[in-house]
Amino acid sequence: MALPKSLIEGHRRFLRDRHAPERGRYIQLAELGQAPTAMVIACCDARVDISAIFDTEACELFILRNVANLVPPYEPEGKYHGTSAAIEFAVQVLKVPHLIVLGHSRCGGVAAYRQKVRDKVPERGFIGSWLTMLDNLKIDESEIFEFGDETAFEFAAIRSSLANLRTFPFIKKPEKEALLTLHGLHFDLASGAVLALDEAKGGFTELDAA
Repeated sequence: MALPKSLIEGHRRFLRDRHAPERGRYIQLAELGQAPTAMVIACCDARVDISAIFDTEACELFILRNVANLVPPYEPEGKYHGTSAAIEFAVQVLKVPHLIVLGHSRCGGVAAYRQKVRDKVPERGFIGSWLTMLDNLKIDESEIFEFGDETAFEFAAIRSSLANLRTFPFIKKPEKEALLTLHGLHFDLASGAVLALDEAKGGFTELDAA
């Protein structure tokens, strides 16, 4: 089966409308490497266009996507750790000054986990195993009242990923030395609004206010 025509035509537009006018910059990026402003750990949901949300250009963001924007705890034993490896590269090699966990509304991964818990469905497959990271979520009752049950779970997943990030030794040190800042953000698909976690106050607030 051939590649979808829409993707082929889209690449042609990219070459004509974006790459050609900025060819010098792309050559520079190829030769000098990357120096992103931040790493974003986001959900792989196709509705979440990270570069569009923040109106960024190539090289500004180092992006990692997985189911439900989850971060596993620090587990150095010999297994495959794609998420942990990407975080290690961003922090230790690229020296990103900001590390962002970006959740979103209507998250299918969080919804699947909540459905599994409600129906008492046994863990199955890679996704089932991955979502067990949500087993010990701490849900804020006030957020359920203000934002609804679904969003409160999404907020809790963001907090969980931030807590797990802080189990990595190579994150603890630069954060303590103020060389690295961790952020928790939540994107609303319908409105386009982004809420930011104010860890000092414990809640999510408008991005500008944060």
